[in-house]
Amino acid sequence: MADTRRRVKVYTLNEERQWDDRGTGHVSSSYVERFKGMSLLVRAESDGSLLLESKINPNTAYQKQQDTLIVWSEADNYDLALSFQEKAGCDEIWEKICQVQGKDPSVDITQDLVDESEEERFDDMSSPGLELPPCELSRLEELAELVATSLPSPLRREKLALALENEGYIKKLLELFHVCEDLENVEGLHHLYEIIKGIFLLNRTALFEVMFSEECIMDVIGCLEYDPSLSQPRKHREFLTKTAKFKEVIPILDPELKQKIHQTYRVQYIQDMVLPTPSVFEENMLSTLHSFIFFNKVEIVGMLQEDEKFLTELFAQLTDDTTDDDKRQELVNFLKEFCAFSQTLQPQNRDSFFKTLSNMGVLPALEVILGMDDLQVRSAATDIFSYLVEYNPSMVREFVMQEAQQNDDDILLINLIIEHMICDTDPELGGAVQLMGLLRTLVDPENMLAAVNKNEKTEFLSFFYKHCMHVLTAPLLANTTEEKPSKGEPSPYNGALRFMRKIVGLKDEFYNRYIMKAILFEPVVRAFLNNGSRYNLLNSAIIEMFEFIRVEDIKSLTAHVIENYWKALEEVDYVQTFKGLKLRYEQQRERQDHSKLDSMRSILRNNRYRRDARTLEEEEEMWFNTDEEELEDGEAVLPADRSKTDGEIVDHFGKFMERKKCMESADLIVNSFFLLPSLPSPPLHPTPNPPTNSPPHDSTRTAHLSSPKITLLHSHADGAVAERSPRKREDPDSIPGQGAKTLGEFPYSTRLCLPTSKTEPGS
Repeated sequence: MADTRRRVKVYTLNEERQWDDRGTGHVSSSYVERFKGMSLLVRAESDGSLLLESKINPNTAYQKQQDTLIVWSEADNYDLALSFQEKAGCDEIWEKICQVQGKDPSVDITQDLVDESEEERFDDMSSPGLELPPCELSRLEELAELVATSLPSPLRREKLALALENEGYIKKLLELFHVCEDLENVEGLHHLYEIIKGIFLLNRTALFEVMFSEECIMDVIGCLEYDPSLSQPRKHREFLTKTAKFKEVIPILDPELKQKIHQTYRVQYIQDMVLPTPSVFEENMLSTLHSFIFFNKVEIVGMLQEDEKFLTELFAQLTDDTTDDDKRQELVNFLKEFCAFSQTLQPQNRDSFFKTLSNMGVLPALEVILGMDDLQVRSAATDIFSYLVEYNPSMVREFVMQEAQQNDDDILLINLIIEHMICDTDPELGGAVQLMGLLRTLVDPENMLAAVNKNEKTEFLSFFYKHCMHVLTAPLLANTTEEKPSKGEPSPYNGALRFMRKIVGLKDEFYNRYIMKAILFEPVVRAFLNNGSRYNLLNSAIIEMFEFIRVEDIKSLTAHVIENYWKALEEVDYVQTFKGLKLRYEQQRERQDHSKLDSMRSILRNNRYRRDARTLEEEEEMWFNTDEEELEDGEAVLPADRSKTDGEIVDHFGKFMERKKCMESADLIVNSFFLLPSLPSPPLHPTPNPPTNSPPHDSTRTAHLSSPKITLLHSHADGAVAERSPRKREDPDSIPGQGAKTLGEFPYSTRLCLPTSKTEPGS
């Protein structure tokens, strides 16, 4: 669920001074590279498109109104407002704005507005704008002072810009520039530098369109060469006309496109090289200049994208074997800059851009380029590949899987990437790190698509393990021939141990079963023992891995380690890790044993035939009250006569000594059941079954093995057998170590069948 605190409506003030609703979205504040500063971003809640991107300027007046409203003015008298759903969200963004401007968040306005007396003074002017002095050499100083005094006031800047636009003043100033240069009037040139620089700070798009036109831009650059703070003028025009050369790697036939490229390069040069670095207070005054360059780049990308003939020729020459190396390098550099320009596009336009490149065959072209020996060309191709992977990794995965159906593994694009990553010659491994990041993005399951009829995660990872894993692991396998590191190579122990620790950290039983099946802990334990008492990274890393298994209680690995390596590790006592693992193992086994006992009790309790509880209690009381001396004659004790409501006559049990013998036999069977499962317990008597001709009331008393609980059975007069459980009471003959439990409470693997005949056992 989206955070409602950041939910806002974006409003703009129209020409009729009415607020227009631009949409609803969620606001955030983050650093924007092209603005070089913190900015407010609002993305639509419907489709995630960008509704607002506004840099937080240090000297823009922001106002907080009614606890949920923030209002400010952008360039060109463009008023904006954010209306928050919740006060908490408004306070959070307000604190960000105040933090950038160095203000206390308790204030409701971040900058002082122009005082009313100044506004009234300007409003009293009869003309809609300022009255500019005549454009003459003698009035340049006066004009420079007027521009300088107008910059601090937003209202005066607005009026000055209108005056410059309406009177066509800029072209007149540039004519004076030629006059001053011809006369070598240095003072006039210095004044013109201050005037032109001030016009840039007016931040007016209409003025930029005049200044950056084909006929004016070089003269504007000329005016900016004469900085009063420099002893000698700069030679920017000479650089642009003689040194900087425009290369058409593919002929551009559209004159408008060619002019737009020239203009964008020169304006970018003015921004980066000609204009002095703006102060903190001047930086926001150049926001329109940034926007001018930005929209120019958008237009260039769009016009090139629509020129199918141009792109077709570009990719044809890139993949042509006859193209010379210098030409191919120029083509690759152009394509790299082309992709860099695309970063200025909106998401939907950028998606269209990369689809166009994909249809033109950019990935097969990159595959050819990456196979070349030229390091500069390969580096530029890697940058292009990074743009593709970062924007749409699924497109790259789909191409790679389709390519595998036609080509061998050695020439697959992704395998070329792996080889360049492994064989990077840069001592700082700059290229290898970049390629490693791209490879990680491609194999990351988190950004893979999962549709109803297509599971990219399963398909691509299966493909990668089948076609690429052997290339990725080749250096490791080559370095560990015969289970030892190659001479002269760094030890792979730490890297291999980190890899195994990562797998163990997943706590995935699929990997755990493979570790146990392949006995992968054996080399780890061997390395630990060979390391001896040295307290180093290897020692600490191995102990940490076993400690993780203990703390996380990974039962399968705990049992595997103790059952296979305890004898080798039991002497390690300077840490308690391995003894702790042993304790975990014993507790686990004890829980398993108790679970088995409980399960067997439950089964027998549910299946046992129960008699009337009152009858059982009376018979058990007689049983335990019978003295041992009274039973020595071998006669059974009969219960007191009771009414025969169901016609059933119940016999009673035999000797007390017979019960003791049964208990001893039961102990034997318990031991054999839990300790010696392969050895069956012998029968208590040699006769397996009672004689078939015995009368119902005089059958031979026998015992045999059956159910896993001792149950005493009585033969009834009609031959039926009824079950009886001994009374639960403290018995001195109960099994040692189990507390005061009675015979009937233990899961012995014995059932005593005691027919009621007075014949002695074995007779």
